[in-house]
Amino acid sequence: MIATNIKKYLKSKGIKQSFISEKTGIPLVTLNATLNGNRKIQVDEYFSICDVLNVDLDFFRNKKSA
Repeated sequence: MIATNIKKYLKSKGIKQSFISEKTGIPLVTLNATLNGNRKIQVDEYFSICDVLNVDLDFFRNKKSA
């Protein structure tokens, strides 16, 4: 659910996965697999994504739809 919320948020803001990959150091193939539900997001990846997007750590956890 967290990954789905992140993906929706990125789409709504027009933010490309490649931008997040570049800023966080998460390989694009890994980020894409995570956001498409093919792997679980790691805690450090989640922290990095929230940091890059400048959102609170609870932002994606508490949303039914981002």
